[in-house]
Amino acid sequence: MKFVIAPDSFKGCMTAKQAAEAIRTGLSRVFPDAEYVMVPMADGGEGTVRSLIDATGGQVRRARVLDPLQRPVFAEYGLLGNESASAPESHVGGADPGMAAVPDAAASTNADASANAAASTDTAAIAPTNPDPTAIVPTNPDPTAIVPTNPGPTAVIEMAAASGIQFVNEETRNPLVATTYGTGQLIRAALDDGARTIIIGIGGSATNDGGAGMAEALGVRFLDANGDPIPRGGGSLERLATIDASGIDPRIADTTIIVAADVTNPLVGPNGASAVFGPQKGATPRMVERLDADLAHYAAIINQTLGIDVAHTPGAGGAGGLGAGLLAFTGATMRSGVETVANAVHLADLARNADYCFTGEGGIDFQTQYGKTPMGVARAVRRSNPGIGVIALAGYVGEGIDRLYDLGIDAVFGIVPAATTLERALAEGSANLTRTAENVGRLLMLASRRRTRA
Repeated sequence: MKFVIAPDSFKGCMTAKQAAEAIRTGLSRVFPDAEYVMVPMADGGEGTVRSLIDATGGQVRRARVLDPLQRPVFAEYGLLGNESASAPESHVGGADPGMAAVPDAAASTNADASANAAASTDTAAIAPTNPDPTAIVPTNPDPTAIVPTNPGPTAVIEMAAASGIQFVNEETRNPLVATTYGTGQLIRAALDDGARTIIIGIGGSATNDGGAGMAEALGVRFLDANGDPIPRGGGSLERLATIDASGIDPRIADTTIIVAADVTNPLVGPNGASAVFGPQKGATPRMVERLDADLAHYAAIINQTLGIDVAHTPGAGGAGGLGAGLLAFTGATMRSGVETVANAVHLADLARNADYCFTGEGGIDFQTQYGKTPMGVARAVRRSNPGIGVIALAGYVGEGIDRLYDLGIDAVFGIVPAATTLERALAEGSANLTRTAENVGRLLMLASRRRTRA
């Protein structure tokens, strides 16, 4: 029997890899001789870098960048293993493959003069050793999978690692001054590492600058009517007169950039970046109006300079308009977050001859059908294996899960055994997940026995 285990993280409790290990531990108590393929998952948001690194045996990298308020911080990104990201952990009988960390190997990248010495991008790698010799390499790759256009490693970046709202407390949140410059520095660091395909997860931002800061870090100049650079931050876009993209890093032209997000908001308007996401970043109603007008002006200058209309493009409003900046200045492609991750790890191919797929995350309800990881996993594995059983485990089960049964998920189980506090549920999450997986496994064993008798 073969199980594919592909959960997302259980936020505040377990990483996706830890969740996969907990599920495997429970199932292996019932099926000790089964084959288990563990594929940590994510949907393009928080945890995407770690999940893809864990799933592919890649490297965690660190770069010194500027946070949304232009303070130096270290941010992580990743380089996927095996370039095509096709060999997640696979083993029989529940035995853990050996994984060891090697000492950090530091390397430096070119620092942008305008970022000062504090913003130099020192990088370090943490590489797994002793790869699992039983790992599965797909022989028939998913035709929709991400294949690098140019030779070189694939990098994965979460914009929130550099430009996230977690860097700014509620009292000082101000999208008028917050910048995505640090995200551009992460892209540049990935290019320095040789990446020629870059997956960028957008979400959780503190910014509303349309990706102008990101583009500036890559060499684009944003000038006022006097030909002087405008200050960073969304509130300065009203002063923008011209854009000079002639100095953009030439490596961008040879790099495939994929934006992993399920946000479909346009850049401007009542459903745009400022109106929908601005308030949670500290924008008052008056600031929302100003920011929306500034982004509309910014989009007009982009259209005038580059001939690209980003104002109403679905997804352009993601991460305070970072989607628009990536589309305009890097030629990025917008894709569903969970589908991007599933394709990057060849999930459909790994499930081709599996009997069951276990997935899950912290909560499952009616919203799961709209691009959440369990739904994306179900669609991916059924693409190659229509008869596979898909079982989802969750910290809590909300309303509307019956809708999921017609969309590819066969059963949903909550893992919390009784009424308890949130603190206790989080503390006991791994044990609860293991126990629930074991109990579901026992049901599967019982059903198998009954079929045998029949």
